[in-house]
Amino acid sequence: MLKKLLLLIFASVFLCSCTKDNKEEITFSSWGSVTEVQVLSRIISEFEKENPDLRINFMHIPQNYFQKIHLLFASSQEPDVIFINNLNLPLYASKLEDLTDITDKDAYFPESLEALSYEGRLLAAPRDVSTLVFYRNKGLIKTAPNDLEEFLDVISKSPKYGVSFERDVYFMFPYSLTMAEDVFHPEKSLEFYKGLEGKYAPTPAEIGSLTQAQMFLEGKIGLYLSGRWLYSKISEDAKFDWDVITFPGIVPLDASGWAISKDTKHKESAEKFVKFLSSKESSEYFMNTGLIVPARVDVAKQIDNKVFLEAIKKSKPISVGKDYRKTVDKLNKKFFNI
Repeated sequence: MLKKLLLLIFASVFLCSCTKDNKEEITFSSWGSVTEVQVLSRIISEFEKENPDLRINFMHIPQNYFQKIHLLFASSQEPDVIFINNLNLPLYASKLEDLTDITDKDAYFPESLEALSYEGRLLAAPRDVSTLVFYRNKGLIKTAPNDLEEFLDVISKSPKYGVSFERDVYFMFPYSLTMAEDVFHPEKSLEFYKGLEGKYAPTPAEIGSLTQAQMFLEGKIGLYLSGRWLYSKISEDAKFDWDVITFPGIVPLDASGWAISKDTKHKESAEKFVKFLSSKESSEYFMNTGLIVPARVDVAKQIDNKVFLEAIKKSKPISVGKDYRKTVDKLNKKFFNI
């Protein structure tokens, strides 16, 4: 299976690399929804118009992105420019260019720079920041809690389920951070979080085939913990009075951005493309999709709902190592039998 996957990737790279002209080619990889791909296609088109001697080979990998990127790195076929997030960054740290000197650090939220840095090196120019917020059904939850004590009081008064509950340690991180615990060695926060299920939050049996988001949209959950990526869908589908409020404590912050392979043969052109991807104009295109919170401060100020900016002030990047994914998988299995 892996052999076939690798051959398919090589074939796509090879086909993209064959041209009838003498333009310099840069291979660029990203995951993303249809909307994000449309934005990227527009940005690529504008970049190529401004740089007629360059061509961007866009490698869209909608599924199993990092598995495929890992195979490309292992076979020295990695893209020149790589869209990456902070959770997977450490795995490729030794294979990525240090972008500290080519990035205007004053343009970005400091938290995004911290998240995309590893051992003192900035390894990706930030595109977005991601935090968790509560989507609130105002008919079920009347007031916004300021701390965890108020939070319990508020959700206990909901006529239906007070809060969502994901069987995933990532959604437990806000409780651990707020209780000043190590997110990878929780004690009080683990007890607190697991105590929500069945009492204030639905159990798997009560959820059935639905998702937490669907239950929220059906008016069955008062506070739904999620990110900016759900904002557009909730805006379109919610049939009740709702808003967005910050979590009553500290939330984890993640970031995604544009990295450059250390072994690229097109370093100067790759840097030019990353600067274009990171520009104010490109960042505005992504913001207008409604899917992300831009990492650029000047663009983020234009966002329609300022609560997402307030959440950044109450956030903390998680210290992520090379074994982050394995560690999370082990914790999910240990705590939630997943």
